[in-house]
Amino acid sequence: MPPVISVENLSKSYLIGHQGPRERYTSLRDTLSQHAKNFTRRTLDTLRGKQMLQGDTVEEFFALRDVSFEVNQGDVLGIIGRNGAGKSTLLKVLSRITEPTSGKVTIRGRVASLLEVGTGFHPELSGRENIFLNGAILGMSRKEIKAKFDEIVDFAGVEKFLDTPVKRYSSGMYVRLAFAVAAHLEPEILVVDEVLAVGDAEFQKKCMGKMKDVASEGRTVLFVSHTMGAISSLCSRCILMDKGEAVANGIPTDVISTYYRGGKDSPFSADFTRGKKISGEGATLLSAMISDEFGNPLEAAVITKPLQIRMRYRIDEARDGFFYPNFHISDSSSNCVFISHAEGPDLPNQPGEYEAICNIPAHFLNDITYFVGLALTLSDGEIKVAYHEKDVLCLHLKDPLEETLYTKRNGYAGPMPGTVRPDFTWNIIKKP
Repeated sequence: MPPVISVENLSKSYLIGHQGPRERYTSLRDTLSQHAKNFTRRTLDTLRGKQMLQGDTVEEFFALRDVSFEVNQGDVLGIIGRNGAGKSTLLKVLSRITEPTSGKVTIRGRVASLLEVGTGFHPELSGRENIFLNGAILGMSRKEIKAKFDEIVDFAGVEKFLDTPVKRYSSGMYVRLAFAVAAHLEPEILVVDEVLAVGDAEFQKKCMGKMKDVASEGRTVLFVSHTMGAISSLCSRCILMDKGEAVANGIPTDVISTYYRGGKDSPFSADFTRGKKISGEGATLLSAMISDEFGNPLEAAVITKPLQIRMRYRIDEARDGFFYPNFHISDSSSNCVFISHAEGPDLPNQPGEYEAICNIPAHFLNDITYFVGLALTLSDGEIKVAYHEKDVLCLHLKDPLEETLYTKRNGYAGPMPGTVRPDFTWNIIKKP
């Protein structure tokens, strides 16, 4: 079966104007000359049908550059990246809102898009009228829309305001109705941007459930989000956008790991002796690493074996108190799983290089993605933070089912819910 979306060498560029450098003193002749040049350029642009730009110079900016990928029917494709990476531009091109500069996009099926508050609705029309308008745009008959009408209204929770112009809706009401329409009118392809962040937590949960239902019905979902937990739980594949390019494409955990690494070679190690110095309160962060129980660097981790988190740091000047190394472990939704810090009378406070090692036992962490923050605090009557670097290391553990299928898990081979999965000791006692 051919892919429902095929993107080949897609690029989208814009012309942007720049104000030239201005000398402190500019002669009248220079000013008149520059104004004449700008007027001539704007006139020619108008005659040629080009956009008119303000500024002395013009630059071509690529929001997308040579992006290629395919999406199969039933895929849930997550698209992640920092602000300005090109995610929204990509969705606008796929939704036929924006024309590409070059490249080819092939789409097989009806597309329903929810890109930003206001997209697809006429502000002067009521909620009821906009439901029918959107259905007609998708090519549905009035009878088909009526069959879904009550379900849409119930999901959106705007029954009281159905005959009110949507321009009077709050942003939350607007998004609830827009998502309900887009998801329930049975498009073959559902495109959703970060706009869901406008809704409350309960509504976001409903939306996630509905998108899972859409995917289970064999339809395709494209989902942009900055919430990595939503991406990892919902999506079957993920694309990482950076400066208009698709720099990673694969299973969500691997792509999210690449995103958090920020271009570093390995998610399991970090070297701070090069580049920006991270220091404060008389101490400097040098490096960090995730290793096996013997101190050997890891390239992969499994839940059945212990591991270590190691942090090298330097105390630059003696202090009265003591330095406490600590690690902050969070999941892909930025929820704190636990914080661990060193204790004891042998904590250092004299100049020198030190390595703090935290031992994590086997069968404690789950087979999910964790992120490790590094911190060093000074306690000298009050707590002072020398440094705290978030999400420095990325740790994705796997469950080697072939080793545990008929031992530790007694035949159960499904994923274990929760952020940790400790191996506690149990006693089963037969009562008289």
